[in-house]
Amino acid sequence: MDLIVTRDKNRWRARAGTRSWRCAIGEGGLRPEAEKVESDGATPAGCFMLRRLLYRADRISKPQTQLPVAALAPEDGWCDASGDPAYNRPVRLPYGASHERLWRDDGIYDVIVIIGHNDDPPAADKGSAIFLHVARPGYTPTQGCVALALPDLLDFLKDADTATRLCVEAE
Repeated sequence: MDLIVTRDKNRWRARAGTRSWRCAIGEGGLRPEAEKVESDGATPAGCFMLRRLLYRADRISKPQTQLPVAALAPEDGWCDASGDPAYNRPVRLPYGASHERLWRDDGIYDVIVIIGHNDDPPAADKGSAIFLHVARPGYTPTQGCVALALPDLLDFLKDADTATRLCVEAE
């Protein structure tokens, strides 16, 4: 069952079947996938396969899902340096090129779903680290990801598998 993200009046909503939840998208709004560029803050519009799930085992129990699951470690990062061979790939920290730390204090990466955006293979400067993750309080905008409250994300993941897509629909 796909997770469909659409605008509902002044709020973003994610729905899967008959269930619906509030969500957040990127501070740069939506951008067609072909026009996505690194660091634009936009969420790419389109449908993306869910690849795997990462979670903070020190904070939450292993989520129930049919996706491949792995626990995060403090050394986990994600390369966002467009010219680096590891661009839009996981890396071990410390890492010499620009990267995002996945082991965060703020809780938004307590659950991270890796999606199939710009990953097969990654194209330089077309966007990296676009995830489905935990929303901040107040559903403040992300840097391009889609975010749901932790209970809602865990609820959705119970029915998610490798055939599930995240579909972000243009307004």
